Amino acid sequence: MNRLFTLFCAFALATPALSQAPSPAPTPAPATTSVTLTTSQGPIVLELEKERAPITTANFLRYVDQKRLDGTTFYRAAKAPNAPEYGLVQFGTQNDPKRTLPPIAHEPTTKTGLTHKNGTISLARNAPGTGAGDFFIIVGDTPALDANPAQSGDNQGFAAFGHVTEGMDLIRQILAAPTDPNKGEGVMKGQFLAAPVVIISARRTN
Repeated sequence: MNRLFTLFCAFALATPALSQAPSPAPTPAPATTSVTLTTSQGPIVLELEKERAPITTANFLRYVDQKRLDGTTFYRAAKAPNAPEYGLVQFGTQNDPKRTLPPIAHEPTTKTGLTHKNGTISLARNAPGTGAGDFFIIVGDTPALDANPAQSGDNQGFAAFGHVTEGMDLIRQILAAPTDPNKGEGVMKGQFLAAPVVIISARRTN
C-alpha cells in the first residue's frame, strides 16, 4: 500500500500537464493601423480600428493616402454645457468639393462594439450615411454619441473608428482655445475657432 501511494505521488509530480487543462491561447487584439496628424501646434497620433470599423477606417485612410487632409484645419471646438473641459474638436475638409470624397455607409457602434470614450475619433455626419471628410475627437466619455436602438428617431449615433494614443494634451488645448461668436450657424454658432489649427500633413505610421 505504501509503495503504491509513493508511486502515485511520483507520477503526479512528474506529469503535472496531465492533471490540469492547458491554458487557452490568448485572443489576438483586433487589427489596427496608426496615423500621425502633424499640426502647426504639434503631432497627434491616432490608432484606427481597421478590423472592427473597416468601412469608416478605410474612408479615413483614403483621405490620408490621397493627402486630402494636408492643409485642412481643426476648425471647431464644441464645449459641453456647464463643463467646458469636456466636448469635441472637429477637423476635415468642411465639404470642400475639391477635397471631399463621396459619403460612406454608416457603421454604428452597435455593429463595431466601439464606444465614444475620451480620445475617440468619430465620423461627423448629418443623417446616417452622409459622413464623408469631416471628423471629430472626443474629450471626456460621451456615451450619448453611441447608437441606442431604444431611442426614437435617429438613434444610430456616430461611427467611432479609433482613438488618440499621443497628443490628447494638444486636443484639450484646441478645445479650450477661443472661438468666434459670429462664426457658424444654428447649434454650431459660436463653436468655430477664432484661429484654426492647421494640419500640415496626415500620414500612416504603420
